[in-house]
Amino acid sequence: MDYYAVIGHPVEHSKSPLIHQAFAKQTGQVLEYNKVLAPLDGFAATVAQLHADGYKGANVTVPFKFEAYALADQLTTRALNAGAVNTLSFLPDGVLGDNTDGIGLVQDILHNLEFPLQGKRVLLLGAGGAAEGVLYPLLEQAPSLLCIANRTHDKATAMAARAQKQHGESRIEVHSFEALTGEAFDLVINATSSGLSNEAMPLPAGLFAPQALAYDMMYGRETPFIAYARQEKVQHIADGLGMLVEQAAEAFYSWRKVRPLTAPVIKQLRS
Repeated sequence: MDYYAVIGHPVEHSKSPLIHQAFAKQTGQVLEYNKVLAPLDGFAATVAQLHADGYKGANVTVPFKFEAYALADQLTTRALNAGAVNTLSFLPDGVLGDNTDGIGLVQDILHNLEFPLQGKRVLLLGAGGAAEGVLYPLLEQAPSLLCIANRTHDKATAMAARAQKQHGESRIEVHSFEALTGEAFDLVINATSSGLSNEAMPLPAGLFAPQALAYDMMYGRETPFIAYARQEKVQHIADGLGMLVEQAAEAFYSWRKVRPLTAPVIKQLRS
């Protein structure tokens, strides 16, 4: 039996065990996937114990993604770009850190929602770890513009500057929420934690272009951002459940070298 886990604080709400058990059943893999609650000051000790107990890998959720980045002995390019780690592989010579959030978001948008990104005007709301984790995979899809808007302008500017160094051919802009007035985007992604606090962002009217997609990375609740999109009469609205399943599929593939089908698992979770 191979063992995997999701590590977080809190972690009881996590759907990762359901997802990975569904993947294992679908692909004929024999594994057990558990939830592990790590003390806020005990993430490194928790990882070390899982590794010592023979676990093969672990997913990492809030608030430990930056600690996982610092702890890993090796980092994938995706993890280096994101500056955070959500997937650990326990290898004989150490711990490999990866980040599958960005590819999970892009896969959900391109394949599940059938929304092309090339040549589109994209607005990314937020400049924290969630936004940083998806920035580079979004840029790799060659949007005509990627605009970052955040309450703290300096944080967004620093994030954009780092990305511009690697994607010099990409058009990246930084706006305050107020400066978005008069702008319209084909895709607006909420990567802030506003859904947790039920706090509405000061977004202007008219932000969505015709046939735009409003995407909230949070799932399982009607967030203020989704309510705002409905008020703006946006026809294409999505939450982050598809992203959750897609990033899990990428982690599963990195561990098991078998790529599961995601559509039936998304359908199962929605029902």
